[in-house]
Amino acid sequence: MGEIATFSNGISNGSNVNGQSQSLNGYRKSCWYEEEIEENLRWCFALNSILHTGASQYQDIALLDTKPFGKALVIDGKLQSAEIDEFIYHECLVHPPLLHHPSPKNVFIMGGGEGSTARELLRHKTIDKVVMCDIDEEVVGFCKSYLVVNWEAFLDPRLEVIINDARAELEGREESYDVIIGDLADPIEGGPCYKLYTKSFYEFTVKRRLKQGGIFVTQAGPAGIFSHTEVFSCIYNTLRQVFKYVVPYSAHIPSYADIWGWVMASDSPIELSAEELDVRMRERINEENRYLDGKTFSSASTLSKAVRKTLDNETNIYTEEAARFIHGHGKHA
Repeated sequence: MGEIATFSNGISNGSNVNGQSQSLNGYRKSCWYEEEIEENLRWCFALNSILHTGASQYQDIALLDTKPFGKALVIDGKLQSAEIDEFIYHECLVHPPLLHHPSPKNVFIMGGGEGSTARELLRHKTIDKVVMCDIDEEVVGFCKSYLVVNWEAFLDPRLEVIINDARAELEGREESYDVIIGDLADPIEGGPCYKLYTKSFYEFTVKRRLKQGGIFVTQAGPAGIFSHTEVFSCIYNTLRQVFKYVVPYSAHIPSYADIWGWVMASDSPIELSAEELDVRMRERINEENRYLDGKTFSSASTLSKAVRKTLDNETNIYTEEAARFIHGHGKHA
């Protein structure tokens, strides 16, 4: 679990930031956030202030004002999104499936309570309707109140916000979607989301709610040279059992301290050149992307030799009985 530790009167370990000691007479002056990435690896950064902490029925929530990354949303001890670089994650999650679709008009977001995924979707001129379904009303309300960058998205009449379990909502709806997006919290033991990464969910719920030619995309956890075996390769292999065409891709996100992965899947070919993607971006998207263009996506979907080898040889399929988790524990673990 992530920890917020104040060292104003705490013993310093002689830490240095930008080569300058933050200690005074053996004591540190700053407040720090610390997250355990692995058992023997932790990641920490200095805070300006703690803006809010709370707990919902499902998750622990914190909003921090950090020195290196601006405002950061932390859920169940895992940094979900940071002001300075969240555009990388959300552009990579949203724009590839929408651009590969010939004319996306309605989209279903699983999770996404922060509002950033909806914000990126609503930049597309073809979009008529976005349904954002998040299980945690307190997270949605919290983000509506504190994340100024997404206020306009929450007020957009094309956005419908539903508070429910995404599986129950999809199973209970009759309408189908051009694109379904999995903007879920990471699969952590005891967390609320790991069942939405399973083969049965993809096969019997997600796929049945996609229109012909529809595309599904999910965030798929760490995808670094050492971390991609946690859940990324398994999610990729699981989707290969359900869909005909599956495209994994990744990008470095500084505040995550790692490469991050996404997987896009469809029963229709997912094949556009960098030039074709750029043309669609100019035609369809209001304002210019900060991170993603055609060449960037071509690079993102060209994985390293080591990662490609793992994905080619992966045999594990994600099920509730054989779930994989990234390091950490949910609120009720």
